[in-house]
Amino acid sequence: MTRPAPPPGLLRHQGFRRLWAAQTVSVLGAQISELALPLAAVTVLEATPFQVGLLAAVQYLPFLLVGLPAGAWVDRMRRRPVMIAADLVRCAVLLTVPVAALCGVLHLWLLYPVAFAIGVMTVFFDLAAQSFLPTLVGEEQLVEANTKLQLSETSGQLAGPGAGGFLVQLLTAPIALFANAVSYAGSAALLLLVRVEEHPVRDAVRPGLVAEVKDGLGYVFRHRLLRPIALSAGIANLFGLFGMVQAILVLYAVRELRLSPAGLGTALAIANAGVLLGSLANRRVVRHLGVGPSLTWSAFGLGGTLLLLPLATPGTAMPVLAVAMALAGLCASVFNINQISLRQSVTPAPMRGRMTATLRVVVWGVIPVGTFLGGALVGPLGLRGVLWLAGAGSVLAGLPLLFSAVHPLRAMPDAAPTARPTSQETLHA
Repeated sequence: MTRPAPPPGLLRHQGFRRLWAAQTVSVLGAQISELALPLAAVTVLEATPFQVGLLAAVQYLPFLLVGLPAGAWVDRMRRRPVMIAADLVRCAVLLTVPVAALCGVLHLWLLYPVAFAIGVMTVFFDLAAQSFLPTLVGEEQLVEANTKLQLSETSGQLAGPGAGGFLVQLLTAPIALFANAVSYAGSAALLLLVRVEEHPVRDAVRPGLVAEVKDGLGYVFRHRLLRPIALSAGIANLFGLFGMVQAILVLYAVRELRLSPAGLGTALAIANAGVLLGSLANRRVVRHLGVGPSLTWSAFGLGGTLLLLPLATPGTAMPVLAVAMALAGLCASVFNINQISLRQSVTPAPMRGRMTATLRVVVWGVIPVGTFLGGALVGPLGLRGVLWLAGAGSVLAGLPLLFSAVHPLRAMPDAAPTARPTSQETLHA
């Protein structure tokens, strides 16, 4: 009896190569935007800490407001057109900032609806992308595919902050956002070239939207592996790099550590080498520790490294920020590759959009809470005090994994069946 031939390598998979390129271009632009948008608020519009925190909160608010119904809608549609439409809308919306700046009418209140609209489109893009990947490459290649996509994210993170910092310094922050708009257009063009047949599940009698949302919530929060992942990532995002830390990092670097935009961009670019190292080392880490321990200890490590940030001084700002963020990036890379692959592996195809939406509501929905708190607590605690609180809170993210069924896992579970789970299967998953 002959064994079936192994699937071809992903580097020979034309559709995946185009998806990979699209994500690399998009991430590069997004990294420029992540630095340029708050710098526009701080350096051009002289925003207060509270206003900067509010700007970050507005961008992630859509994950709370539309995340759950978006997951059900994505499960009803072909995912590639959703991704293309989201890229094009993000491009058009982001172009309003440099246009307003050139016309002399840029105001802080324009940045809020821009951030919100980009957030809404990001919800749909991310849900569609994570549900589309198993269709494109097959479930047996998910870990390899997620590793390569993490590398693409890393390449954008390595080049983006440095490029963004220098663009801001040369062209001002609003004009630098033009590069991000172009990247979204490029991503959409590459996705148009991806060829794959998608067949959304169309039941003869399809439950209503509310029922489908409840199915997704029940599936995640009754699942012995997905529930602790949701809690762990939620804690990490509330306190960490996307939550409290994100709200004040630019202010801390520019006003307290006296870094220039180019200096901050360079420090972040050096730091993101840790994400690259984590992507390259993940396979060895998992082989040595197992899937569960890799997730657990990377969650603890991510929080611990953030405690280095408040130790920086104007004289040591560059090395301390670079080392702290590089170690955080390494831990985040290992955590994300394995938790995304695990989520995709244990979830049936018809449920993936709602599973991802439910996780995103928890994991990303806490981000506006964290950014709001980060900006609001600067008054009573100061910038360093907020960073100490954020680092201490982030360490707690490892506890839900340590005391769950995730920690003992040595390998990825078998791929989930593609059929829709019955209510009993959902209950005991």
